[in-house]
Amino acid sequence: MTFLDIRLIDIIDIVLVAYLLYKLYKLIKGTVALNIFIGIFAFIIFWLVIKSLNMRLSTSILDSVVNVGVIAIIILFQQEIRRFLLLVGNRYNLSQRLNFEKIFEKKDAGIASVYIKPLLQACESLAATKTGALIVVTRKSELLDFIATGEAIDAIISKQLLTTIFFKNTPLHDGAVIISRNKVKAAGCILPVSQNMTLPKKYGLRHRAAMGITETTDALAIVISEETGKISAFSSAQGTFNLTLEELEKQLEAAM
Repeated sequence: MTFLDIRLIDIIDIVLVAYLLYKLYKLIKGTVALNIFIGIFAFIIFWLVIKSLNMRLSTSILDSVVNVGVIAIIILFQQEIRRFLLLVGNRYNLSQRLNFEKIFEKKDAGIASVYIKPLLQACESLAATKTGALIVVTRKSELLDFIATGEAIDAIISKQLLTTIFFKNTPLHDGAVIISRNKVKAAGCILPVSQNMTLPKKYGLRHRAAMGITETTDALAIVISEETGKISAFSSAQGTFNLTLEELEKQLEAAM
């Protein structure tokens, strides 16, 4: 037996652990949980060093701490764990992939090219009048849980409908509109607000909600600022700002 007896399964194990740590880092990057995670990681390294040196008293004390560490991690990381499970559930949702109704259904999950034009016209009108808006376009995940938080509409996409919903005196203008399967499914929907610290403070709750929904789902979120009238789009927790209509159109086409 050599000093380094490395098997193929050991290499797979190392790669798998490295991948999981990378995904966890990506998940909590920019949040206060990152500092907590670094602290826990440093504690684990310290604990392993103590054990390797066979320091019995310190080891017994740290063992007791580690035994309740799982519960502490669940308490400290409850929001991040929930986000992670939602992300996995939406990305690998077998119930959607094995849905027999969709096998025979020809409609797109999100939005067809014929409906991009009225959506762009609505965004242009809302931006020109500096009317705040938050529009979410689904992809694979239909966001049924978030649709249930709003008022059901189930109407064809049109400029008139969207501009009316976001008119400042209407009761639904503060929530999000969710577009799925080429229809405006609901308005006034409640979205999760991102805690990501990398988003500049000059952006308000609409932008944080747009980032929040794209942190846990594969949706595309469009925001029109009521202060500046500028258009932003979020996808995979990444935002692009000050978009022109042509740039927004390209993002919508890519989302198809």
